[in-house]
Amino acid sequence: MPDRPAADPPPGFADVSIVSSSPEAARKVAEALRHWFATTEQRSYPAGPDGGTGLRMTVDTRNTPRPSESFQSRITGHRCGLEESHADGA
Repeated sequence: MPDRPAADPPPGFADVSIVSSSPEAARKVAEALRHWFATTEQRSYPAGPDGGTGLRMTVDTRNTPRPSESFQSRITGHRCGLEESHADGA
C-alpha cells in the first residue's frame, strides 16, 4: 500500500483506501462509495506481490444523500460475514 498522504484531508472529507485481490471487486466498492458521496477520481496501485489491487480516493462527507430505494432494497438484509470476522475492530 502506498504511503499515507502527506496531510490530512480538510474537515468534511475522508481519504479512503480500498485493497482487494481483484480489480473488479475494488472498483465495485469505489462505485458504491460514489453512489453516496462526491469523490475525487480514484487512483489505483498494485497492492501486494500476489497481484492485488488498491484504490485510493478522497470522499466529501459534507452532503450525504439518502440512498435510492432500489439501492437500499438491494443491500437490506445482505450480510457478508465480515462483521463477525472483524469484531475485534481490526
